[in-house]
Amino acid sequence: MNRSSMRQAPATLFALAVVCLSVLAVASSPTANPSITSKRAQAQAVLAQIEAAQPQLEQAIESYNYANVQLEQIDVDLNSNARHLVSAQKSLGTAQVHIADRLRALYVNGDGGGAVEVILGAESLDDLLGRLDMVQRVGNQDAKVLRAVTQFRKEVKQSRVNLRTARVSQARLVDQRATQKSAIEGQIAEQKRMLAGLEDEIRQLQAEQARRQARLAAEASARLAAEQRAADGARAQAAESRADDFSAAIDSSGSAYEAIPPAAPSRYGGVAGIAMQYLGVPYVWGGMSPSGFDCSGLVAYVYAQVGVSLPHYAAAQYGYGTPVGYSDLQTGDLVFFSGLGHMGIYIGGGQFIHAPHTGDVVKISSMSSHSGFVGARRL
Repeated sequence: MNRSSMRQAPATLFALAVVCLSVLAVASSPTANPSITSKRAQAQAVLAQIEAAQPQLEQAIESYNYANVQLEQIDVDLNSNARHLVSAQKSLGTAQVHIADRLRALYVNGDGGGAVEVILGAESLDDLLGRLDMVQRVGNQDAKVLRAVTQFRKEVKQSRVNLRTARVSQARLVDQRATQKSAIEGQIAEQKRMLAGLEDEIRQLQAEQARRQARLAAEASARLAAEQRAADGARAQAAESRADDFSAAIDSSGSAYEAIPPAAPSRYGGVAGIAMQYLGVPYVWGGMSPSGFDCSGLVAYVYAQVGVSLPHYAAAQYGYGTPVGYSDLQTGDLVFFSGLGHMGIYIGGGQFIHAPHTGDVVKISSMSSHSGFVGARRL
């Protein structure tokens, strides 16, 4: 690469940076901060509670359904019992009529005295049966039929009592199951309201963070433009100075010499604009592409676009370039934190761009907001 193309490279990178920043000021995704991270953790905890309560709700619903099924069966049995009781009453009436006919026949045939005594002296149906047995005015078969019908009616009545008692207990159980089901449903509804509130807070925090990131990107764009204007002015002044020196040399010696241009303070200040193309890209552990970055992956990917190959490892990148003091940082310098466990690219104004951690995105942060500054390197 000749000197002319080398002088043009910073201007090209700056132009790219300005275009990217103008787009990012509008399209940057919301970024997370500690408050958003904590709210997301709370939301995840509430969601876990909701998911844990779902099996309990399903079990309560099935218990309620089963209790209802049993209650419905009791109602069916009660209806059947009522029909049996009606049938027993009819059978008993028929048997009583039949026996009365037999007694009348006995009376008509001359055995009436005993029959009248049986009828008039009986205090109850059981007493009547006993008297019939005693006087043997009715055949054994008639007595057996009457006893069977009477026993059946007694059993049906007792069954009716039992069923009514069971129905009261079962209805109470249904109410208990319904109360349990409603309690769990209420708990889940409350948790869902809490989750909705947290999600609303997260959206508000994300909107605030998006506005902050847009402001930081606009400030960085203005800062980069000012730096570029200063660099252009310095180059123009240096060129004018070299031209004056060249004229003076001709005047004094009559011959010309080749002037050597001074080195730019930072060769890769334009990478800041390239890095800001990726504001809002999610953090992905081991990521080194626009679909996801980790901290060293972002730096390596951005610098690769200006022809600088860096390893995908923060501690290894710390061995590249020249050490730079905190007070001497310039745009494009690599900054390292947390025992070389984290890094980013300095973009001027006390700000740097980085991919923070899982659950966050590529964003601009203040140098002062990160403790554990280790050092910086200039490539």
